Amino acid sequence: MHSVPPEQPRTGQRGHQRPQTGRATVTPLTGMGRVAWSEMRDSTGSATAIPLLLRSVAWGNAQTAATALKDLRERICQYGFVVEQATAATVPFLWELAQVPEVTCRAQILQLLKNIADTRQWESIAGAYPKLLNHRENPAAWERAAREAVHAHQDALDVLMSEDDTEIAHATTELARTLGRQTC
Repeated sequence: MHSVPPEQPRTGQRGHQRPQTGRATVTPLTGMGRVAWSEMRDSTGSATAIPLLLRSVAWGNAQTAATALKDLRERICQYGFVVEQATAATVPFLWELAQVPEVTCRAQILQLLKNIADTRQWESIAGAYPKLLNHRENPAAWERAAREAVHAHQDALDVLMSEDDTEIAHATTELARTLGRQTC
């Protein structure tokens, strides 16, 4: 199994601390090296570009981050409702980035997580054509794993709901509703 070494913070990179909440310093994306991206597929083929796109979302300026997120969305949740094999592996990193104040497209990340949590495309097709579930590549299983990954990290909603940014608050509320969480 081929893996990439863990991402190291770059010199001069913006810090990712939140001293006002008392939380410890977190460097996002450090776990990407433990994911075998080259053994997974996204909508374009090999998922090897996903780490670069996540880094661009994390540390790029607003335009770079937005462009990278748009490309990432097309690779892991095409059309807003078709997930891929690499989607579930990408979700924890999206949750990390949604919590980093310096990330410029956090509301859009939350919207992407909502789209992933809403996916039922392959599950619906498998209901009509159960033979789909017998294929070696089982997109219905990818979809279920992606939804479960979004649900597994929903504890981050509590922190995100306390933010002052109205765009973040709205996106968080929408995601919480999708996940069946009560909002204030």
